[in-house]
Amino acid sequence: MRLRTWLFLGFTIVPIIEILLFAWIGSTIGIWPTIAMVVVTAVVGSILVSRQGRATWLQFRRELADGGMPTGPIVHGAMILIAGALLLTPGFLTDAVGIGLLVPAVREGLRRWGTDRLQSRWIVIK
Repeated sequence: MRLRTWLFLGFTIVPIIEILLFAWIGSTIGIWPTIAMVVVTAVVGSILVSRQGRATWLQFRRELADGGMPTGPIVHGAMILIAGALLLTPGFLTDAVGIGLLVPAVREGLRRWGTDRLQSRWIVIK
């Protein structure tokens, strides 16, 4: 599928899923606990993004100082940035994906999957 198609589907399906999740969770636990959950995930997510972002920045600088190519920290940093944006976006689906991207093993798995996938098309520096 083309990127344009994926983006269209993402921008139409994700909001519908988020609205359905808000309605379902709100009717199950109430409106105020639902709003509190969204606010708490945004606050906790921003703290975690800040900590992991600093750690990734230090790893980036360390690899540069050692004369290496810091491709891993660059990719991890991009995923942490995306995780932060998803966690600040109100919604339960985006929060779940954002929290998933904050797990280092998930990020590394995605990085390896992307590297393996792109190696057939381009020269990839690991």
